[in-house]
Amino acid sequence: MNILDDLKLQYKLGGIAMRVIYWNIACFLVSLVFFYQYSIGQFAFPNWLALSSDPSVFLYKPWTFLTYAFFHDGFLHLLFNMMVLNFASNLFLTFFTQKQYLGLYILSAIFSGVVFALSFYFLNFAASIVGASAAIMAILVATTTYQPLMNVRLLLIGNVKLWHITAVILVLDLMQFRLDNTGGHISHLAGAVFGFIYIKLLQNGTDLSIIISKTLDFFTNLFRKSPSTPFTKVHKNYKKPTEKVTSRIVTKDKTQQQIDEILDKISQSGYDCLTKEEKEFLFKAGK
Repeated sequence: MNILDDLKLQYKLGGIAMRVIYWNIACFLVSLVFFYQYSIGQFAFPNWLALSSDPSVFLYKPWTFLTYAFFHDGFLHLLFNMMVLNFASNLFLTFFTQKQYLGLYILSAIFSGVVFALSFYFLNFAASIVGASAAIMAILVATTTYQPLMNVRLLLIGNVKLWHITAVILVLDLMQFRLDNTGGHISHLAGAVFGFIYIKLLQNGTDLSIIISKTLDFFTNLFRKSPSTPFTKVHKNYKKPTEKVTSRIVTKDKTQQQIDEILDKISQSGYDCLTKEEKEFLFKAGK
């Protein structure tokens, strides 16, 4: 199995958190090709991807309230965000579902974008932003709000409480508020507020992520083909001996059993513990 196949398998088995990280990396690679100005060493994102605070722009391009959260204006920007996202995602998914994770990511990005655009409009500033930081802050603060005293082991430091880590990040954001990237810091803090509100509403029985889940399910079902017609044709025009049908079911059960055993192994020890043969088996089974 080559590196590309290995990456494909990790994408399939890594869950929604791994996929969001892959989407961010893919968007960064695309921006390197199309939006990086090598002559001046800077990105120049078009206003149909980056979120602008100018109403004459964002009112006609409302999708930018989401697209900005998947692009980054530098490798270090991307690297730091993906490291924090991976950290926060693992903690969040310890307590909540993947649908709640995706719903929180999308809703917090939109909410933070609206706060940024309105703040700059009333301050009479004009700017645009990109970056997943706001959504990442929402995921981190949501987890912290739900389990603030959770112990987290940090390299060279040891065990600390989760709320200590979150507090340090928030304080650093506040300290830089008036220095540079004011719009970015506004969106970060808005994401933190949304993460806190999300958990409080969830604890009172209101799950905002259902909005995203139902929307995605609607479009998924809209474009999904019904399998009833092909199956009906097969049963009408083609019959197999009973022995062969039974044999096929047994084979399928053995294959599924082997897949389940490998997935159990991944959940206990991680993907890297798999042998080369097990990775190849999963990759072939996923095709």
